Amino acid sequence: MRRPRTLGAVLSVLATTVASAGLVLGSGAGAQAAATAATPMPAHVFAPYFESWNGDSPAALSQQSGAKYLTMAFIQTEARGSCTPYWNGDSSQPIAPSEFGADFTTIRSRGGDVIPSFGGYTADNGGTEIADSCSSVDSIAAAYEKVITTYDVSRLDMDIEDNSLENSAGIDRRNKAIKKVQDWAAANGRPLQISYTLPTTTSGLADSGLAVLENAVSNGTQVDVVNLMTFDYYDGASHNMAQDTKTAISGLKDQLADLYPSKTEAQLWGMTGIIEMPGIDDYGPAETFTTADAPVVYDWAVSKGLSTLSFWALQRDNGGCPGTGGNDTCSGIPQDTWYFSRTFAPFTSGSGPATDDYSVALSPGSATVAPGESTTATVNTAVTSGSAKTVDLTVSGAPAGVKAVLDPTSVTAGGTSKLTLATSESAAPGTYRITVTGASGTLGHAAAFTLTVSGPGGGTGSLVNGDFESGALNPWTCQPGGAVVSTPVHGGSHALSVAATASQTGECTQALTLAPNTTYTLSGWVQGSYSYLGVRGDASADTWGSSNGYAKQSVTFTTGSTGAVTVYLHGWFGQGTVYADDLSVTS
Repeated sequence: MRRPRTLGAVLSVLATTVASAGLVLGSGAGAQAAATAATPMPAHVFAPYFESWNGDSPAALSQQSGAKYLTMAFIQTEARGSCTPYWNGDSSQPIAPSEFGADFTTIRSRGGDVIPSFGGYTADNGGTEIADSCSSVDSIAAAYEKVITTYDVSRLDMDIEDNSLENSAGIDRRNKAIKKVQDWAAANGRPLQISYTLPTTTSGLADSGLAVLENAVSNGTQVDVVNLMTFDYYDGASHNMAQDTKTAISGLKDQLADLYPSKTEAQLWGMTGIIEMPGIDDYGPAETFTTADAPVVYDWAVSKGLSTLSFWALQRDNGGCPGTGGNDTCSGIPQDTWYFSRTFAPFTSGSGPATDDYSVALSPGSATVAPGESTTATVNTAVTSGSAKTVDLTVSGAPAGVKAVLDPTSVTAGGTSKLTLATSESAAPGTYRITVTGASGTLGHAAAFTLTVSGPGGGTGSLVNGDFESGALNPWTCQPGGAVVSTPVHGGSHALSVAATASQTGECTQALTLAPNTTYTLSGWVQGSYSYLGVRGDASADTWGSSNGYAKQSVTFTTGSTGAVTVYLHGWFGQGTVYADDLSVTS
C-alpha cells in the first residue's frame, strides 16, 4: 500500500527495562493501568485505512464518510536500529495522547474505534518496521504495549510486506513480542486482537506471507485476523477485481485450515479480511476496483462471515482526479464522494459470539425470463450468532416493467420468504441487479439476485438503440436531464445528451448479457469535456476523452463467466453536457 514518502533521519534508541523474569510491561511514559477496559472490536468490522501523515482529522473524516472504525497508518521507528515507535517514523509525532488522542476519544463517543497499524511499505522497505529495526524482543513488546495503553485499543495490525517478508529474524522477533504482549493482556483481563496484513496472489498467500503465519504458530502467537491486500497483484494481467478478491480470500481460508486444523469453517472465514484499493491502483488501470465491484465484494464478505472489510485509504474515496492511478487523495474513477465507505459501512456488526446476528441469502441467485414472464427465489435467513430476532425484508433495484414482491416481508431469523419478480411485456431486455435487504435493529445484511430479461438487447453482442434513431431513451436509463436530441448528431437525426452538472456525472446505462469469456469492443462517437465510455459488471474497462466535436472512442474488454455487463456513458462534475451517437458492441 502507498505510504508517506518522508521519514525523520535522527536515530533514537528506546531505553528498555528488563526484569530478571523477562519483560516489564506497563512501564514508561505512555503506560496506563493494564486493566483499562478497552472495547472489543465488532465480530465483523469495516475499518478503512487512514493516512495519518497529511494533517487530516480522523474524527472529522470518520463522521463525514460514515466509517466509524479506522485503521490508522502507520507506526514505525524513526531510523534503522531504533526501538522507539512514532507515527510515520516522525519524532515530532510520538505515541502520546497529544497525537490523535482527542480524535480517538471523539470517534469512540460516536460508537467507533481505531486500529493502530505497524509497518507499511515505506517502513518495510526502509528497515524502520519496528521488529526489523529493533533487535530486542522485549523492547518491541514494550512498544506494542505503549500503543495499547496510551490509546486504550483492543486490536493492533501488523502490515508486513516487501523486505519485511524476507527478514526471518524480524519475523521471529515480531511474533515472539506479540506473544509476550498477549500473555500480559490475558493476565490483566484486557481484550486484545492481532491482525496481520499481507500481500496476496489471486489464489491466496504467497510462500513468504504464509511463512509469517507459520512462524506465529511455532511461537504460540495467536493471530486473530489475516487481511489480504486484494490489489497490486503485479502479474501483468487484466483483473476482475471482485472475482479475484473471492479467489484470494478463499485460497487464504484453505491455507488457514492447514495451519489451524481444529477450527470450523465459520471460524476460518471469521479469521479473514479484505483490503481493496478503490479506483485505479498504483499498478495501473489493469487493476481497477470499480463502483460496480464494491457491492459484489460486500455481499460476498457478508455471506461468508468475514472478519474485516477495509480499503486503502479513506482519503482516496472521491473521484477528484479522473484517469489518475495510485493517488493517495482520490480514486481516479467516476464516483460520488464517500461511495465506497457508504457501500461498505453496513458490514460492521456484532461485538462477539453473544451478538444476535443473522445472514441473508437467495436461492437461486439468478434467472432469465422473457418479457411478460415471472420467476421466484427463496430468501433464506439464518442465525449466525446469538438468538433469533425479527428480520424485516425489503427489495430494491427492480427496473421499470419489473414488479418485485416479498412474501412475507418480515421473518424470524432462520425463516424464509418468497421473492417474486414479474416482468411486463414492455420490460426492457437486459441484466439487472436486484437486492434483498434484511434489517434487524442496527444490523443490516443484503443478498443480490441477477435478473436477465431476454429479447432484443439481451443477446450476444447486441446494443439496443445505439444510434438513438427511435427518438426515445428506452432501453437506456439516464440520470436526470439525460435525453435524445436532434442536434448535434454524428449520423442520422438523433443523438444522446448526457446531463453532467456540478452535482452529477449524468450517467446513462444499458444492461447486456453477452457471451461468457469473450472479447468485445465497445465503440461510438462522443463529444464533450471528460466524456467516459465503458463497461462494468462481468467485465471492467473504460476510455475517456475531451473533444469540441464528435470523436471516435473505443475500448476492448473480455467478459467473465456470466457475460452480464452494463454499458455506460457519462461526463464529469461541472464539465458540461456530453453527447454520444452510433454506439455499438461488437465481437
